[in-house]
Amino acid sequence: MDTANIARLLQPFIQLDEMRLAAILKYIDLLLKWNARINLTAIRAPEEIVERHFGESFFAAKHILARGPVKTAIDLGSGAGFPGVPFALLAPQVEVTLIESSQKKSTFLKELIYSLELRNVKVFSGRAESYSQSADLVMLRAVEKFEEALPLALQLVSPGGSLALMIGTSQVELARSSHCDLQWQEPLMVPSGHSRVLLIGTKMVKVE
Repeated sequence: MDTANIARLLQPFIQLDEMRLAAILKYIDLLLKWNARINLTAIRAPEEIVERHFGESFFAAKHILARGPVKTAIDLGSGAGFPGVPFALLAPQVEVTLIESSQKKSTFLKELIYSLELRNVKVFSGRAESYSQSADLVMLRAVEKFEEALPLALQLVSPGGSLALMIGTSQVELARSSHCDLQWQEPLMVPSGHSRVLLIGTKMVKVE
C-alpha cells in the first residue's frame, strides 16, 4: 500500500492532496498494528479499510462541510476514529472531540492523534451521558445499539446544529420517525455498494 494506491481507491469518494494521503498511510499502519492486539475493526485488508472506513468518512465530511461552516464537532462512539479523524484531517479549522468509552480504544485514539500531529482533535474517554458540552455537528457511524445511541447523540447537538448519521438504508425510517425536532434532508447514497447512506438532520431552535 502506498499513497498512489490510496488516492486511486478514494477516487469515487474524494480527491486529496499528498499530505493527507501520507497521513492516511500512517493511520493505516498504526491501525493494523493495534488491531493485532485489540479489536478495532473487523476489516483487515488495507484496500478495504481505505474504501470502507476512509471512503465513507471523507464522503460524509465533504458533504457536511459543503452545507456550511462548522466550528465544533463530536464523533460519538469513535472506535478506531471513523468518521471523526478523517473529518479532522479534511477540516483542520474544526475542533473535533472523539467520544469513546473503551479505555483501550481511547488509548489508541490518543496515540493516533499524537502520531498524526492533529492539534484540532481531543479524546473524551467516557460515556456520552457524562459529556457535558454540545457541538455544531454530531456524527454517528456504525454504532452498536443504534436506537439507544440516537437520543444521546441528539442531546449533544447544539440548537440549529446538525446530526449526521452514517447508517444502513434499513435504518433510515427508524431514524426519521424517532425524533420530531429534527428536520431531515434526503439520504445520500455512499458510493461503496454496501447500502450505506448519509442522513443529515438539523436540530430546530425552540422558540420560547
